[in-house]
Amino acid sequence: MDVQFLGGAREVGRSAILVNDSLLLDYGMLTGNPPQVPLDANPDAVVVSHGHLDHVGALPSLLSGDDRPPIHWTPPTRDLANTLARDTLKLHGGTLACPFTETDVHRMSEVSVTHGYGESFDAAGHEVTFYNAGHIPGSAHVLVEDSDTRLLYTGDFHVDDPDAGGVGGQRLVAGSRARPDADAVIVESTYSDVSHDPRGAVEERFAERVARTVWGGGTVVVPAFAIGRTQEILMVCDAYDIDCYVDGMGKDVTRSVLQYPGFLRDADALRRAKGHARFVTGRRGQKKRIADQNTVVVTTSGMLSGGPAMTYVPEIAGHPRNLVAFTGHQVEGTPGRELLDTGQAELDGQRTRVSARVDQYDFSAHADRDGVLEFLESYRDAAVLVNHGDRCVGFASELRENGRDARAPERGETVRV
Repeated sequence: MDVQFLGGAREVGRSAILVNDSLLLDYGMLTGNPPQVPLDANPDAVVVSHGHLDHVGALPSLLSGDDRPPIHWTPPTRDLANTLARDTLKLHGGTLACPFTETDVHRMSEVSVTHGYGESFDAAGHEVTFYNAGHIPGSAHVLVEDSDTRLLYTGDFHVDDPDAGGVGGQRLVAGSRARPDADAVIVESTYSDVSHDPRGAVEERFAERVARTVWGGGTVVVPAFAIGRTQEILMVCDAYDIDCYVDGMGKDVTRSVLQYPGFLRDADALRRAKGHARFVTGRRGQKKRIADQNTVVVTTSGMLSGGPAMTYVPEIAGHPRNLVAFTGHQVEGTPGRELLDTGQAELDGQRTRVSARVDQYDFSAHADRDGVLEFLESYRDAAVLVNHGDRCVGFASELRENGRDARAPERGETVRV
């Protein structure tokens, strides 16, 4: 089996892997100005692991020509990919920063084929099966088989900590337990050098700081990724009896994933959390009035690169009783990272010094070092191809030192497994 890395190799973003010159796994986008896309592809079929921008962001561009390859995914992934595509059009449509058109997005629904976990199907002459990856609703490990080889593509994944007690993982989706037999594994390495704190402890620190801020007359803005993170934080707020508003794309995503209770850990708990929160429906004037309350606002974007956060954060920036509580990693070069490092950032086109307190909490939906290594223990005899990380080469080297057949391919490289 020939595996070519069109993107996502030695980087986080624009994941795209071509199998046997015919089956494409993911086709994502690397955010930036302008956004970056994978190398060109003309597949016979596409299989998508999950609905995050770095895995589906460039997908509609595959349909801009005369070819119409079928796109295979789970139902939640289909809906999330469509939401992201339309948001990209809203932000960049008609410019060189957008690699597709409204017509291309419409074509995705025409070629869409959905599957559940454990259902095998044919794609470009390969047998493919989805398994729960535990990352976001609908996320999947992808097992690809031809006549010679079984290849497992993990996509992005999360595992529960069996020793954590209480909350051992995400509230939104159950951690991955799937370990299908495979001859070769493509494994993400996003947090291969990081150990996450126990989720229960992170939740308690977050809830205590947020509650104390509100009790002290302050306002809390919680920048959160729309897909997965917003829903997770709403469930945490509900569990700790914290009243909150929710704004941005996360509102639509919450409604969307509730249509698929079978892909959630506890759909009733998410419904309760949604009912406990107040969805912002007004325009900028209402947002400013909300920011003046001593309340909690969960809003996009998670790295302060746009969205309603551009209204809320400047409104609360001037007083130290307020709090900006980041819930995810802040990538180098983003306003969120700059705010963490320097106490100021460019927000909505203006340089803003933030006197409010700024915290960061690790609610990651990726497996950490122990999780990745535990996962790979089931594949001692398999070839391991490391991707989706900032230190792919270093992690592959560590695996080789421990007797594993491991490597970190470069973008454009083809590996035979």
